[in-house]
Formats: sequence, structure tokens, C-alpha cells
Amino acid sequence: MNTFHINPISRNLSSSLQEKINFKTKPLGALGKLEQIAMQIGLVQNSLSPVLTKPVILVFAGDHGITSEGVSAYPQEVTFQMVMNFLSGGAAINVFCKQNGLAIHIVDAGVNHEFPENLTGLVRNKIAPGTKNFMHEPAMSMEQVQEAIQCGAKIVRELHETGSNVIGFGEMGIGNTSSASVLMSVLCKIPLEECVGRGTGLDHDAVSNKIRILKKAIAHHPAPVTPIQTLALFGGFEIAQMCGAMLQAAQLGMIILVDGFIATSAFLVAHEMEPHIRDYAIFCHQSGEHGHRKLLEYLSASGLINLDMRLGEGTGAAVAYPLIKSAVNFLNEMASFESAGVSAKEENNLA
Repeated sequence: MNTFHINPISRNLSSSLQEKINFKTKPLGALGKLEQIAMQIGLVQNSLSPVLTKPVILVFAGDHGITSEGVSAYPQEVTFQMVMNFLSGGAAINVFCKQNGLAIHIVDAGVNHEFPENLTGLVRNKIAPGTKNFMHEPAMSMEQVQEAIQCGAKIVRELHETGSNVIGFGEMGIGNTSSASVLMSVLCKIPLEECVGRGTGLDHDAVSNKIRILKKAIAHHPAPVTPIQTLALFGGFEIAQMCGAMLQAAQLGMIILVDGFIATSAFLVAHEMEPHIRDYAIFCHQSGEHGHRKLLEYLSASGLINLDMRLGEGTGAAVAYPLIKSAVNFLNEMASFESAGVSAKEENNLA
């Protein structure tokens, strides 16, 4: 298994970056979160003039054995149907990526469908045709979860070699809110009721039944000791591959754009393995999914936007990307008081 060693970002330039931000032609702090993002990206890249190159959204798809317990409003075949929709350019993520100049790659991490050999545009990383039903047995073997992490990491290494330095993470997988909810509950030690939401559109009674089923599933297994054991017990192939991809991206010094609840659950596992990954992540939005706000709070994070979205696919990352570009662009292109010949605020030192 790959071992990831993620260094905390160097803060050698923090004073210089703050001075550059403060002396733009604006009041102190007037660009709010954009200033925080500019600082973060500058520190990650160790540069006063950071750049975003060849941005990519990776959409990982996988099926879940737990769907046989009736935890989703949609049948499992929707996963492969949506993968075909992604590949034909018809999904929301395709629209937003095209609009905002983002490349998109669709990854078959473990879809319960055999895609045609002549199908183009699909990254074929299938570990198995869906996970096992974790009501009765671990979702994945330890060998499978390790393979999945390595597969995700390999995609990121290849993209990095092409010059990409920013990657957004999305997913597709009927049943994956169940996996994400359990991962959150077990790793964060938060009651399951505070983690489980409507997923693909369950009503109140169905949510209550989902909680009952997932509690029973957790109780079936001995308590896992490590984050990777938790991932193997309750995760999905798409979640595991996202986890590996995020760890690799941070190790390579790339910017990680975290989408919604499922992507954040993958990040949670990665964070439990390597806490310094937090320095490299931008949490693009707060999902409308019930547990996401508490999960972000656990990670001491907040979403850049909150539009009550809960689609997944990476759509929150794609919609937020122009704001992230704005943060970099104001840092690089906005005039300073000195260059513009504008008088700075009197008396108080702006630094």
C-alpha cells in the first residue's frame, strides 16, 4: 500500500502574502473569504503569485451492497445510467464544467455494470462490481480498500504530470449517503441520527428506517481500530478511491476542491490518516444533506457557498470554482495603493 507523508504547508510567506493582500486598493478585509482563499493558495504554492493550472473534476462512481436493504429511493442501476449520462455530457456536472473551463474525468471505481470495451472517456478502475452488503459483512476486504486507494492516487499522479495543480472531487453511487453517514458517525463519534439525511429523496419514515438499518449494521461489526479499517467495513469503492486521490494530491502540493457530503466523508478518512491534508483543502459548499454541516464543523471548516445543493457529482466544486479563480486573480492583478496612486488609510498601519 502507498504510504502518504503530507507535510504541513510552509508559512514563510504568510507575512508577505498578508501585506500584499492588505495593500490592494480596498479596505482591510473587504474581500472576506476571497482573501482567506488567496492566502491559503499562496501558502500551498509557496508563492506571492500563485496560479491555477489545468483544473480537473474527477467523478468517481461505485455501487453499494447496502442498497439491498432498501436505504435508497432509487434502484442501483441508476449508478451506471448516470455514468453513461456523464459520458454523453448530459449531467449537471458536465454543464458546470463546460461553463467554467474545467476538465472532467469519469472513473468507474466499482460500478455494478460491464461497460462496453469501445466506450471512450471512462477511466476503468473497477475493483469489483459494487461493495458487499455491510449489514452482513465488510463492504471491502483490506486488500480491496488498499487497491482502491492506490488506484485513486495513480490518477492524480498522472494528472499532476500533465501540469494540473487543482483537482475537484465528485462522486456517483446509489447508496453512498449510507456509507458516508456511517463513516461520519463512527469516525467522529457523532450519533447516527445527526449524520443520516434524505439522500436521494427519502421521506421522514424512510429516513427513520434507514437509521434503524444502519444502526443494526454498525452493531453487527466489532468496533474498527483504524480509519482504513472503518473505510473497509462501511465505505464504497468510489469513496476509497477519492480518499487515495486526495492524499496523493496533498502530497504533491495540489489544491483539493472538496464537494459535498460524500466527498467530505472521503476527506474525513484521509484526514484521520494524515491530518496535514487539511491545509490543502477548500470546502466548496455546504450541502443540503443533513449531516454535512456537522461534518464540516468537525473538520473546523465551512463551505465557501451554501445553495442548498445536494446533488453530488462534484457540482458544488464546479459552481464554486469561479470564486476560487477570483481569489487568485485579485491577488495577482488588482492594483496596490502605491501602484494606483491611491491614498492609503491614514494613521493606522495596514500591514
